[in-house]
Amino acid sequence: MGAVIFVTDDEQAIRSALVKRLTRQGHHAVGYESGEELLAGLQQSLPDLVLLDVKMPGLSGLETLKHVRQLAPATIVILLTAYGTVQDAVETMKLGAYDFMIKSVDLEGIDAVIARALDVLRLRRRLESELNRQDSRYDLKNLEAHSPVMQQLLEQVRGVAESPKSSVMLLGETGTGKEFLAHVIHHNGPRASGPFIGVNCTAIPKELFESELFGFERGAFTGATQRKLGLLEKAEGGTLFLDEIGDLDLSMQAKLLRVIQERSFRRLGATDDLGVDFRLITATNRDLKQDVKRGAFREDLYFRLHVVAFAIPPLRKRVEDILPLCRRTVARFAQEFGKPIPELDPEARAILERYQYPGNIRELQNILERAMIFCQGRTLTAHYLPLEIHHEAKQTIAAVSQGDVQVIRVEMQVGKHTLRETEEAIIEEIVRLANYNKSLAAKQLGLTRFSLDRRLKKRADN
Repeated sequence: MGAVIFVTDDEQAIRSALVKRLTRQGHHAVGYESGEELLAGLQQSLPDLVLLDVKMPGLSGLETLKHVRQLAPATIVILLTAYGTVQDAVETMKLGAYDFMIKSVDLEGIDAVIARALDVLRLRRRLESELNRQDSRYDLKNLEAHSPVMQQLLEQVRGVAESPKSSVMLLGETGTGKEFLAHVIHHNGPRASGPFIGVNCTAIPKELFESELFGFERGAFTGATQRKLGLLEKAEGGTLFLDEIGDLDLSMQAKLLRVIQERSFRRLGATDDLGVDFRLITATNRDLKQDVKRGAFREDLYFRLHVVAFAIPPLRKRVEDILPLCRRTVARFAQEFGKPIPELDPEARAILERYQYPGNIRELQNILERAMIFCQGRTLTAHYLPLEIHHEAKQTIAAVSQGDVQVIRVEMQVGKHTLRETEEAIIEEIVRLANYNKSLAAKQLGLTRFSLDRRLKKRADN
C-alpha cells in the first residue's frame, strides 16, 4: 500500500519530478513550494513521510523541521540539499530527521532511502500496535472479574496502583496470574510510562544473580570486558518484578534489603553509590512466614516486602471466573490461528467448570490452546478437550453469586462421592466464605458453634 508523502522544495522542476516519480510508484505525493506552505498543509492532514529541502527562501529547511517535529512527531523527515556539509547533516539528525541526502539529477538514489524509511515506519507502527495491545490487556477497565473475591481484589489493586512507591507482594499458587497482576499494577499507575523489568529468581544461577541485579564495571572480574547495567538501573522510573522471591539465597536477601532501605546500590567494581527510584513487586508460591520461622528467609526483608500483600485465589476457588476466562482465551487463540471464534457447547462448559486446575490459569490456557489447534467449525465440543480432564473433573463445591445472594453449588458423582465427603466439602466452603469466622459459619449452617467444632475436629482426626 502506498504512503502519503509531502515533497517540499522551492525548485519547481525538482518538486514536480519527485511528485511524479513517487506517484508512479503508488504513493500519494503532494508538492509544496515553501516551508510555510508545508506547515499549513500539516494543519489539514499528517503524512507518513516528508521530503524537505534545506535551502529555501523564507523558512529554511532546518527551521521548518523544528515545526514539523512538533506538529507531526510520528512523521519521518528526509532532508534534501544540493550542497550538503557534515555540519548540516549533524544538525538535522539532532533535530530528529531520519536521513540527509544530496539531490542528484537522476533522483534514483532517493528510492532506496524512501524504501528504508517506510520500512522503519511500518516497524514502528507494528511495535506501537503491539505495545498498545499489551497495555490494553492490563487496563483495569478491560479486566473481567465475576467472582466476589476477584472483584474485591481488583478494587484493592486499583488503589495500590496509584501509590507509586509502595512495595507489593503477590501470593498464590503456580499459574494463578501473579506476573499478570504485577503488570496490571504497573500499567495502571503513575509509573506506566517507565520500564517493567521482570526476573524469575530461580532462572538465574545464584553466583550470577548479584551481577545481574547490580551490574558491573569493566574489569570488575575476569570476563568483565565492558560495563553492564544491572536490573536495578534498567528499572529506573518503573517497576522491578522479582518472581519466586522465596528462592533467593540469604546473602542476596541481605543485599536486596540494603537497596530497599537506602534506595541506592553500587555496581560491582565501582566506588560510588547510585540512587534508584522504582517500585518493587515480588511474588512467591511459598509460605514465607514459615520460611522466616525456619530461618530460610530474613524476617526484616519479609516485613519490607510485605507492605501490601495480595493473595490471588486458585482458579478452583473462583468458579464464576472460569467461563469468562475461557471465552476470552478462545477468542485470543482464534485470532492467533486465523479461525472463527467458536462457541463452547454445554458439555465442554460443564467439564471446564468442574475441573480443579492444579496448574490454574496457565493450565486452562494450555488446555484451550490445544483444543483450538484441533477445533474445526464454530463449536468447541468436549471432544476437543484432553481426556484427562474428562476423567479428573471432580466433585465441585463452590460459591456463586445470584444477585446479592451467595449460593453453594454442589455436584456429586453418584457412586463415587459419599454423603460424608459432600457434607465436609460444603462445611469447608461455608467456613471459607465466612472468612474462617467459625461462629458466623455455624450460624449460616444452622449449627451451634460446638457442633461445627465437633465436625471439623472429626474431619481432622480422619
